[in-house]
Amino acid sequence: MIRNIIFDMGNVLIQWKPDLFVESLDVPEEDRPLLLREVFGSVEWIQMDRGTLSMEDGLTAICRRLPERLRGPARELTLNWWRRWLLPMEGMADLVRELKELGYGIYLLSNAKEDLPEYFPLIPGSECFDDGIISARWKLLKPQPEIYQTLLREYGLRAEECFFIDDLNINIEGAWFVGMNGAIFDGDLSRLRRALNDAGVPVKA
Repeated sequence: MIRNIIFDMGNVLIQWKPDLFVESLDVPEEDRPLLLREVFGSVEWIQMDRGTLSMEDGLTAICRRLPERLRGPARELTLNWWRRWLLPMEGMADLVRELKELGYGIYLLSNAKEDLPEYFPLIPGSECFDDGIISARWKLLKPQPEIYQTLLREYGLRAEECFFIDDLNINIEGAWFVGMNGAIFDGDLSRLRRALNDAGVPVKA
């Protein structure tokens, strides 16, 4: 029986579209691929998510590879993206609140940097979360089994009583590996609601 619903953040609770973030900056079109690659596609971005590199040190390393004109935009993308581009996923807050009203435990499991506590309260539905695991705090990343096991251990959850929602197949497979049920969220909220129904969670279809 499912008792807890676990949510990823990017492209589940909020829209995560780095290419659109870059396009919205005052940066020449020809510089955008470089900025996208050296910020969001960098090894440092992964290390910051893992918590093995501070955000300032990661940004410093990224900026060393960029021309001077792109260092300001790189800083904006790394440290301040959420101040400009924190866009809720339509309908997801309603689902979270509905699940909370039904009595389910609500948890976060996200590959995210150390600054997540600054902006998570701004996400609609965040007030319903009981707690969660942020990768940077634990120096683990999805889909490592250890990060799912940490969530279970820290909050006294049973894997078979958890349902995990993520936008990436590999992360759902990681949840299955430790015994959790789960479903991909591809933007189709009706499909996700049906998947929850199929797992015995009585949300509105």
